[in-house]
Order: sequence, then structure tokens, then C-alpha cells
Amino acid sequence: MIRVAAVGDVHYDRRPRPQMRSWFGSLHERADLLLLAGDLTQSGGVEEARALSRDLAEARVPVLAVLGNHDYHSDRAAAIHEELGAVGVMALEARSTVLEVRGRTVGVVGIKGFGGGFGGACVTDFGEPETRAFARHAKVQAELLHDNLAALRTDYRFALLHYSPIEGTLLGEKREIYPFLGSYLLGQAIDAAGADAVFHGHAHYGTERGWTPGGVPVRNVAQMVIRHAYNVYSFEPRRDTAGVEGPHVP
Repeated sequence: MIRVAAVGDVHYDRRPRPQMRSWFGSLHERADLLLLAGDLTQSGGVEEARALSRDLAEARVPVLAVLGNHDYHSDRAAAIHEELGAVGVMALEARSTVLEVRGRTVGVVGIKGFGGGFGGACVTDFGEPETRAFARHAKVQAELLHDNLAALRTDYRFALLHYSPIEGTLLGEKREIYPFLGSYLLGQAIDAAGADAVFHGHAHYGTERGWTPGGVPVRNVAQMVIRHAYNVYSFEPRRDTAGVEGPHVP
């Protein structure tokens, strides 16, 4: 069994948080790795990222992260990556990494994702240049997610996003803003390439648990949703009806 801790939308300001530092420091007792699902800072400031990094330095497990829309606000994404990297946090953007955990290989694809909407209420690549650019960015993000997932040859494959790939984990948010919270293209990419679970944030008033149309577990780990420093998800090898081993997430 492997144990994955995940949280998003911690929205750090310039001050470290002793309670979070304590939780990160004891994380190795509860989980094998930590996934951070974007919006790590309040406004994309380097000082905000430094405060988070100081707390994350206490973690004794691998930490992987993607940035969210807040983290891009001040156009300092590269500097935020540097701050995270200084304490050993691996910042992923449209790429994957492979870890060995308890004798198993774990592949994680990290990408911000984007909005665009869901079935029958989504943006299309038509009209003004700004609208077409919005639609194309969503499509490119989905294509990169698919290609990186499909390339993994690991025992477990996880997708780490900021935006949601399904409507199910947005329940509780105003439906009018769904197009700004995620895209069905991400869900299609996941089902086409295959994954064992997906973690995302962004939807502060959403729902924790959902599944893609193809049955892949999706977990909204925005801190406002899980109401904890992080949640831990356990994955156990099991055999499906065809006798093929695969992971299970409760």
C-alpha cells in the first residue's frame, strides 16, 4: 500500500504558519509523498512562496507541486519554482516524474490545466482572438496532460492539476463560474491515457469526491474543501475481474 497526501489552495501570505509546519514535519508518519495542487500563494509573490517553502522544509517525504492561477498573478512563476526547489520541492508544469515508493514505481504528471467548461456549456475556438486563445490554451493543456500520462510506464499513475477535469467535484460552486473552474477536455485526456487517481484544487466551495466518465477517481483537495492541512489517500494493489492487478483508492 502507498499513501498519498494532497492539498491545494493553501494561499500563503508572507508569514510562515507554525501549525502547518508541524503538520508537514510529521507527514512522514502518515504518508509516503505530498502533492500540492496549486494556489500555493495568495498573489504570486516570491515572499509568499518563501514562507511556504520554509514550512515545507520540515517535510521528510518527496513533495511535488503545480502552480495555480494565484501563483501566476504577479508573473513570478519562475522565481516561485526556484523558492520551492531550494527546499527540495519538485515543481511540475506539463511534465512528469517517477518515484519509487515501497518497492513500487509511482508516476506523477503535473500541469495547471485550465478552464473552458463542460458538456454543452463550454468555450469554443471561434470568434474574437481573445476567445480563441482561451479555448486553445485549454486544449493545449489537455493534450499535454494526455501525452505525459500516456508516456508513463509505472505501477501507479497520478495526475496533479489545479483546475478540475470534471463537474462532479465542483458541486457547491455557482454553476455560472464552472467554465472558469475546469474543462471537460482534461477529463477526456485522463480517460484516454489512463490514470489511477487525479488530484486538483481551485474549487473552494466544491465537493471532495468525484469520478471521470471513465471511472478514474478525482479528488478536490482544496484546503477549504478538505478542512485539514492535507488529506491522505491509500492505494492498495487489487485484482479486477480480469485478474489484472491495479490500485484502489477509497
